[in-house]
Amino acid sequence: MLAALVVMAKAPVAGRCKTRLCPPLQAAQAATLAEAALADTLQAVAWTPGAARRVLVLDGEPGPWLPDGFELIAQRGEGLRERLAHAIADVGGPALLLGMDTPQLTRALLADALERLDEPSTDAVLGPTADGGYWAIGLATPDPSVVDGVPMSTAQTGAAQRARLAELGLRTTLLQTLRDVDTFDDATAVATLAPWTRFAATLELLGVPPANFR
Repeated sequence: MLAALVVMAKAPVAGRCKTRLCPPLQAAQAATLAEAALADTLQAVAWTPGAARRVLVLDGEPGPWLPDGFELIAQRGEGLRERLAHAIADVGGPALLLGMDTPQLTRALLADALERLDEPSTDAVLGPTADGGYWAIGLATPDPSVVDGVPMSTAQTGAAQRARLAELGLRTTLLQTLRDVDTFDDATAVATLAPWTRFAATLELLGVPPANFR
C-alpha cells in the first residue's frame, strides 16, 4: 500500500515564517514568498497519483492556499523534533513527511519517493538537503521514536537522522538531494532551478528579475 503524503507547514504569517529572508525582504514579503512555496508544495502533493491520503499538519490557521482533498491536523509539541514525532503518530500508517521549503518538488519526485517506500526491501526513505538537513522522511511503519535524539535545523541533522534510522535497523533508501529555502541566496537559486513555480513568479514580483537570479 502506498503511503500518505504529509506536509509539515507553518501558516505564512508575517513575522512568524521565513525570517531569515529579512533582509533583504520585509516581513510581509517573506510571508508572501512562504505562501508561494507552501502553495507549490501542496499543489505537487495534490497532483501526485497513488498517495493513500494527503495531509497537512499545520501550525496556524489554513488559508485560501489550501487545495481541496487535504486532511488537516494541527501540529502538537514544542520544537520541530517533537512536532515531527507527533505528526508521525497522528497520521499513522505508512507516510512520507515533507517540509514547505522545497517548492521545486514535482509529482514525479514524489511519486518516485512513494514507490521506493513501497518496496518490500525498504523500511524508510530520506531526502537529503544540500545544507546537511533533509526535505523528506518516509516510514513504511509509523514509529515516532525515529527522531529521538536527532538535532533539528543543523548541518548535522541529515547525518544524525540516517544514524538513528540505522540504529533502529531500518533499511533506508536515499532520495534525490534538494536545496531548501532558508536564506535569500537559497530563494534565488531555487527560483532559477524551478522557473515554472509560483515561488519563482512571486520572487520576481517582489523585485528580483530572473536575469538577476544567482
